[in-house]
Amino acid sequence: MQSIELELGKRSYPIFIGNNILGDFGGTLKKYTSSKQVTVVTNTTVAPLYYDAISDSLSAAGFNVSLIEMPDGEEFKSLEWAGRIFDKLVEYRADRYTPLIALGGGVVGDITGFVAATYLRGVPFIQVPTTLLAQVDSSVGGKTAVNHPMGKNLIGAFYQPKLVYTDIATLKTLDQREIRAGIAEVIKYGVIKDEELFEFLKAHADGILEGDEKGLQHIIERSCRIKASVVSADEREAGQRAILNFGHTFGHAVEAVTKYKEYKHGEAVAIGMIYAAKLAERVGLCNSDVSLRIGSLLERYGLPLEASGLAKAELMSAMKLDKKVVLGDLRFILPKKIGEVEIKNISSSTYGDMIV
Repeated sequence: MQSIELELGKRSYPIFIGNNILGDFGGTLKKYTSSKQVTVVTNTTVAPLYYDAISDSLSAAGFNVSLIEMPDGEEFKSLEWAGRIFDKLVEYRADRYTPLIALGGGVVGDITGFVAATYLRGVPFIQVPTTLLAQVDSSVGGKTAVNHPMGKNLIGAFYQPKLVYTDIATLKTLDQREIRAGIAEVIKYGVIKDEELFEFLKAHADGILEGDEKGLQHIIERSCRIKASVVSADEREAGQRAILNFGHTFGHAVEAVTKYKEYKHGEAVAIGMIYAAKLAERVGLCNSDVSLRIGSLLERYGLPLEASGLAKAELMSAMKLDKKVVLGDLRFILPKKIGEVEIKNISSSTYGDMIV
């Protein structure tokens, strides 16, 4: 098991990455809490696969375990379901020291973190990500949120976990679509910060898609190291942390317009990365080779390059509600080359003309 430290002073925490390590989770958690009561939040897909393993490990370590189970899907990352989780915590008499353990993908992690940040003004929060997308991105960095019907992640808080516990063995139960959606976020890291990772993904695509453990562990570890370094330098997105949003501005709009039901998050981000690359060409930041290379790698992993049939007015409206709007302009992350991006404010007339 490897450990990566996300440095935030007294709120620093480890990201553990290993293979077949769920059985050791209880013993690890004992080092980070004195509470004997824990609550696991998961969904109806993950619970039958991994709840027993987590619960048995926690019980063997002396914890009393409560379960909160929610439906599976982005549409359930809502205030309504946050409210239901609050109700259960009150019912279980969870106190300020009761850790909330998010067992699942990005939706479970985001909503559990949001609840942890606000229940009793803050309780301990543990991430146990079970999807590739969550393992490489959403479980690390402390962004927690629920969606609003008009936009993604509009209601949330920065709230760091006490630790992240990643078992790559959980990826074996994911279908190919989920793996490919997670790869989109890894490609993002390659574009914003690491051309070597970008080329690794290109050279090892067959093995990664077939579940090669060494390849998967490498891209998970590298992605987490990149994100940890960025977050350590800019926890609350006052500056450079914004580069992690590459592909997300247009991607979030696509998700909102399709009511979070048509595209996986990673698929929408893939579409957003192509949009951002072509926008970078338009404003003279890069040449066409950049979007061609990004598009080629996305296609190699079976990811979409465009969202057809969506109304321009709805996409524009969704983007104008984005958290990254600054004085009427929208802040985009645009590639200059593979491995380097620039934060740039773009007027609606410029980015709107590119929506067809």
